Amino acid sequence: MLPKSIFARILFLASFVFIFTITVSAHCDSMEGPVVKASKKALETGNINYVLIWVRAEDEKEIKVLFEKVLWVRQLGPEAKELADMYFFETVVRLHRMGEGEGYTGLKPVGYKPEKGIEVADIAVETNSIDKLLANLDKKHHSKIKNYFADLQSKKNYDVNDVKAGREYVEAYVHFIHYVETLYSGNEKHSEKQHHHK
Repeated sequence: MLPKSIFARILFLASFVFIFTITVSAHCDSMEGPVVKASKKALETGNINYVLIWVRAEDEKEIKVLFEKVLWVRQLGPEAKELADMYFFETVVRLHRMGEGEGYTGLKPVGYKPEKGIEVADIAVETNSIDKLLANLDKKHHSKIKNYFADLQSKKNYDVNDVKAGREYVEAYVHFIHYVETLYSGNEKHSEKQHHHK
């Protein structure tokens, strides 16, 4: 049985995961997005490096401290594990979004469907092909898309324990995803102003 004081504290913290409304078409803040997937991998393996690449260096300390606490709480039982995991996901995603210079509105649920541009960009990454993506966009954008995708592909085979290389991959990934997203939304100029991990 989970001690009441600990359970209450976890419940209070985890409640923040659910109070935000779903108002924007974000991608990395989805329960099925890459940041939560990386967070799950980190918790499953005990290797925090899976998740550190998704946050800025200045946010590492906060994540590391929380990671150790979550690993301990997870051992207290199924309820504690579920609540602690959700709070960890929420924190990592929030810090990731802050690192991008974007607002945070809470975790999107399983089954959430992102904007078309994000979806097709992610499919391109998963399939290692931009053929379908290019077929649906004006040829004047093809060169830049190819360059972004080539940069992303050149950085994808990084060592999980090389956080610097991992962050370079994430930066390339975010840049590619956001650029395609803005093309589909008709706001190309905005893509050049996006903030990325350094």
